[in-house]
Amino acid sequence: MRLFQRWLYRNYWVSSSAAHWFGRRFTPGGLLVFATMLICGAIGLDTNQNLAYQAFALLGCIALVSAILSGFPAPLLQIKRKLPRYGTAGQPLQYKMVLTNPSGRQQHSVSLIEHFGDPRPTLAEFLQIPEPGEKSRNQVDRRFGYFRWRWLVARKEMARTKIREVPSLPPRSGTEVPVDLTPFKRGKLRFTGISISVPDPFGLVRRHREIVAEEQVLILPRRYAVAHLDLPGKMQYQAGGVSLATAVGQAEEFIALRDYRRGDPLRHIHWKSLGRTGKLIVKEYQDEYFVRHALLLDTFLDSPDAELFEEAVSVAASFATVIPNQESLLDLMFVGPQAYCFTSGRNVGQVEEMLEILAGVQPCTTSGFDSLSNLIRRHAAEISGCVCVFLRWDAERIGLINKLRAVGVPCDVYVITRNPSTIRALSDFDPGIHLLEPGRIEENLNMRPGNQSGIGHNQREGRLAA
Repeated sequence: MRLFQRWLYRNYWVSSSAAHWFGRRFTPGGLLVFATMLICGAIGLDTNQNLAYQAFALLGCIALVSAILSGFPAPLLQIKRKLPRYGTAGQPLQYKMVLTNPSGRQQHSVSLIEHFGDPRPTLAEFLQIPEPGEKSRNQVDRRFGYFRWRWLVARKEMARTKIREVPSLPPRSGTEVPVDLTPFKRGKLRFTGISISVPDPFGLVRRHREIVAEEQVLILPRRYAVAHLDLPGKMQYQAGGVSLATAVGQAEEFIALRDYRRGDPLRHIHWKSLGRTGKLIVKEYQDEYFVRHALLLDTFLDSPDAELFEEAVSVAASFATVIPNQESLLDLMFVGPQAYCFTSGRNVGQVEEMLEILAGVQPCTTSGFDSLSNLIRRHAAEISGCVCVFLRWDAERIGLINKLRAVGVPCDVYVITRNPSTIRALSDFDPGIHLLEPGRIEENLNMRPGNQSGIGHNQREGRLAA
């Protein structure tokens, strides 16, 4: 069986290489001529019965001349990309290419093709990683693994772009060409190179020149439109305060005197020091009380359901975009190779930084859920409320929520599931649990609490609500 799978892998690899080569090398007209030539050759085997062999000879001569001319390299152009810093999964990414023609000849019919690296899986991935739902396929599909191959290719493919036509370039001049592409998923979109192609005089075969141009753009997670979040959590005492936090909280603590800096409020000037030294001295304070929320992201998958995990990251990114705008701190907590806690809001960190972190989150395979439970329990005394994004609802997660609520931390739980009916009764009983179904995430997020659980907003006071 292993030898057969290795043979399948080599065949899929070679066939995909051939399809890629033909798609890049031949124009649509060239593919039509090539197919017509083969048909005429098959029909015209008997030269006494029809004249199809004449069409075969004519098309063959044209194809031969085009193939010979395609052996010459395409013109050398100088190319530079103007890439944005970020993109968003599922949203068009627009950038520009600056082209310069350094030669003394005008260049016509030039096309550009971007390269994003090889998305084909390795042999180990093909042998070891099954397609989700593969067991439900028939025996032939499971044996030949074609759908597994297609799924693995789509899993690694970050983006796809079409051949971009370039207007005529006069000698020793340049132009800007706008390019649009849509990233399929979050992560680092790596540009590995650019192909410059020019068709032959018959317009059948393209001449190519490969240019190595490695760059990358960070693709942020997809984000859903979320209605204003009602986060009623009360201010909590923060032992030692938070460095760089803005003065929005209550009960400021005096920590030191320092020289006046532009923008310091006049009420903080220490007048006695001014009288003694003759220069402006201000009192520096540190906040001790403010609202701080936690955002828990479940990274523990039992099955290789990549779509479910990506939806969880998108939901977390949606909350991470909205919550810091409400004059509170937000702690993003998740477990990867180790337990992580990142803080944003009130000048401690920027939302973009948290989205960058979420762009690189991967499922955890080295620890158990108890590592996330221990992380949030260590910070329970500091947080005002907790938003949890879970991939399932089981005894471990129920126990964590009960413990947090027992110590006075209100929790809102968002469970992403393909079978909402299995926990619908529990969702109706507990207004703090919300079910999100893939394909209806945005609709579920913006559903009014009263409509989702049958319990009015007044009964949810002290909880985080969406």
